Amino acid sequence: MTRPVALITGGRRGIGRAIGLALAQAGHDIAFTDIAEDEAVASAKAAFAEAGARTLFMRHDVTAIESHADLVASVLREFGRLDLFVSNAGIGAPVRGDMLEITPESYDLVMGVNLRGAAFLSQEVAKAMIGQGQDRHQAIVFITSASTELVSIDRAQYCVSKIGLSMWAKALAVRLAPEGIPVFEVRPGVIRTDMTAKVAAKYDARIADGLIPAGRWGEGEDVARCVVGLASGNFAYATGTVINADGGLMIPRL
Repeated sequence: MTRPVALITGGRRGIGRAIGLALAQAGHDIAFTDIAEDEAVASAKAAFAEAGARTLFMRHDVTAIESHADLVASVLREFGRLDLFVSNAGIGAPVRGDMLEITPESYDLVMGVNLRGAAFLSQEVAKAMIGQGQDRHQAIVFITSASTELVSIDRAQYCVSKIGLSMWAKALAVRLAPEGIPVFEVRPGVIRTDMTAKVAAKYDARIADGLIPAGRWGEGEDVARCVVGLASGNFAYATGTVINADGGLMIPRL
């Protein structure tokens, strides 16, 4: 049988790489993108291939809206199908600080990657999936953040971008439900990645003080397992569902 094909943005390291590896192990071929092409790309490709996946890497800037159609077309040319889209590419706030000092340039940069780029690429993917018909399972998964609901005033533009993407995911779920294409959202909590490395000491202390009920950092693999489950087709009737991959971080407590 032909293996299903997943397209993952921001797949060369961190959560994106973990998702790619887990999907490869679960039987997917992997197309992935990133803003840079370096040794991490070669390492990711080798890991995906070792897991049995046919792989395609495309250097791509998700903010380049005009390139989205060509990106999707490249996946279809290479594999002949596209079954799963994981919108994972994202950036943090360039500088953390007083939200009253956020510049328009910083705001626009974060929104451009995390919301605008992700939304319009998912639009292009959705059109391609509709064109393939409903003879196989297809799905779209957005990787957002616990910051959709948990406020960080030192990076407010990041929080705004993620809650905006959350609403886009819900709206897209409603639009694509008649097409048989479920849309999901996975919200990572405090995950050990390059993005959180600069604040690792802060979160080590807060986790020790009980911030996360699970009592530990999240790992990329924790998020990846959620994506694999959603990609299975077993939850298709649950479209629009949000999965908190956060060790209990977002559970309100007294």
